[in-house]
Amino acid sequence: MPSHAIDDLRFIRETMESAASFTAVPGWGGVMIGITALGAALLASLRAQAVWWIAVWGIEALCAFAVGASAIFWKARKAQTPLFSRPGRKFALGLLPPMLAAAVLSVVICRAGVFDLLPGVWLLLYGAGIVTGGAYSVKVVPLMGLCFMAAGVAALVCPPAWANSIMAAGFGGLHIIFGTIIARRYGG
Repeated sequence: MPSHAIDDLRFIRETMESAASFTAVPGWGGVMIGITALGAALLASLRAQAVWWIAVWGIEALCAFAVGASAIFWKARKAQTPLFSRPGRKFALGLLPPMLAAAVLSVVICRAGVFDLLPGVWLLLYGAGIVTGGAYSVKVVPLMGLCFMAAGVAALVCPPAWANSIMAAGFGGLHIIFGTIIARRYGG
């Protein structure tokens, strides 16, 4: 085959790959994350100590990561879609920087003892990650991210006593609502 034909085929393949969206965002995985977040909110409310609250939500974040990663792998395998295609890499590259920023800021906030900022920072940066990563996914994903960002703003401006309820509504309710939409419209 002439080299210009191979170059043309490579260009066509790369163009099609760039135009594709990341469809392995897991709807049912999101619902599961929402259910575990509601459990975390309930558990976190049992004690008034900040250390307890942070520990419960920290463990929930690890559980949510495990559930989300497993669900993404499962959905990609089911759809026979390569997980690390160009859209998948773009999704991850959009999501990871805000997540790393949230981790760093969490340490700084805890060292400073201003724990009331954590819910707002977590929700706001998670939402930013979903918006930026979701730019390479189906249209409902960035909308979900904007809702998380709105919940983050609410957590920052509302009384600290509302923090756990806002976390439950955000990480619990929004994951369940949008997870159900994604599962029904986009196959799981």
